[in-house]
Amino acid sequence: MADNEIMNRRPDEEIELGSITVETGPHPTASVIWLHGLGADGSDFESIVPQLMLPAEQPVRFIFPDAPTRQVTINSGYMMRAWYDIYENISSDAEQDEEGIMESAKIISMLVSHEIERGIASHRIILAGFSQGGSIALYAGLKSEHHLGGIIALSTWLPLSDHFQGVVCKPAPVPSIFMAHGEQDPVVPIQFAEASKEILKKLCTDIEWHTYPMAHSVNPPEILAIREWLIRRLRANRPTQAQRLPD
Repeated sequence: MADNEIMNRRPDEEIELGSITVETGPHPTASVIWLHGLGADGSDFESIVPQLMLPAEQPVRFIFPDAPTRQVTINSGYMMRAWYDIYENISSDAEQDEEGIMESAKIISMLVSHEIERGIASHRIILAGFSQGGSIALYAGLKSEHHLGGIIALSTWLPLSDHFQGVVCKPAPVPSIFMAHGEQDPVVPIQFAEASKEILKKLCTDIEWHTYPMAHSVNPPEILAIREWLIRRLRANRPTQAQRLPD
């Protein structure tokens, strides 16, 4: 049987926030909570699971939650799925929706706690996200009360970075972060991701940094790099025998 032939997809009935769950095998021992970008929904990155071709011996539960629906100022106040409001184009002094960012971080914290209740060790939980979703993955992961397995941050930046300014080599709750960005990204210019990377380095977090000749998107070489990083993280934090047992 191929590594990804076992694939169970269902709406997640246990979390009030709408979401999709994909499991790469029975009795998952790791979870990836993957956050979509502005205006998308949980299905946006569902198709990446088979593309990752993860080993069958490391069954993973992927959770793709929907962001709440809210008015987005930069898009003329239209209602859409968004992890927080965006007032203006990203810049070094752009006003940020601190309340919305922190509310979404709490939502992700609840999702993490839910996975721990389901038997997944915190160090086997990865937060991932693209664009606005990636910014929440970074913020929520770094503010988490749990020591997580890592963060995948794609085409994104660290919001509310002043919350981390002046902190020098403070052990972060995530040991490793995968960051990737398009060199021609017109939505999140790469210099903002690079500035975020430098802030993250000061938190004693290992950063794996990739750039690609693309705009605001994801490409096949990037997916391959994510696969390799994810497999390394899962192998570095293998589950105990107790965690391998079915619920």
